[in-house]
Amino acid sequence: MDRDRLIMGLAAVFAGITMLLVVLAFAYRQLLLLFVAVPFGATTYFMYSDVSGRFEERFRRRVQADAGGVGFQSGGGGPQQRETGGFGAGPRRGPREGPGAGRFGRAGRQGGPQSGARTDQNRVRPPRRGMSRKKALRTLGLDADASSEDVKRAYRARVKETHPDAESGDEETFKRVNRAYERLSE
Repeated sequence: MDRDRLIMGLAAVFAGITMLLVVLAFAYRQLLLLFVAVPFGATTYFMYSDVSGRFEERFRRRVQADAGGVGFQSGGGGPQQRETGGFGAGPRRGPREGPGAGRFGRAGRQGGPQSGARTDQNRVRPPRRGMSRKKALRTLGLDADASSEDVKRAYRARVKETHPDAESGDEETFKRVNRAYERLSE
């Protein structure tokens, strides 16, 4: 079973226990049950935040702010055009929006649209569903300082090993490897 789905399931169970304890605390007027519900609620929050990638996004924003607004991009600095093809290529995106634009652009700050109208550059992005960069690197067996070529090489090797049609292939592991590559090629 996929680890992220398992953790999300456990988070849902802890959320249910938290809600049950809160309801029982109000029904029986027992303050102690509210104190027992707090650790369950905290566990739910941390598990969900880890799986959804919110911790990593918060860390990236903090690193970006500490770097003086320069866009955070793994594997090198400065604005770069993404690759748009290749073996098992991940999601496609166009070039970054100018130097220091960051992940979502800088609409509304430096000559962008000043009105409240939403554009593609200032839209609110939902939280990422899937694995963190650290988990993706671990899945492909790479170090944190791996280049994009190292990622491609490791991905190709792991796909050959885990493909369901191979002798030692496993479909769940194959899917996890593909998600890891997509995450690292963002």
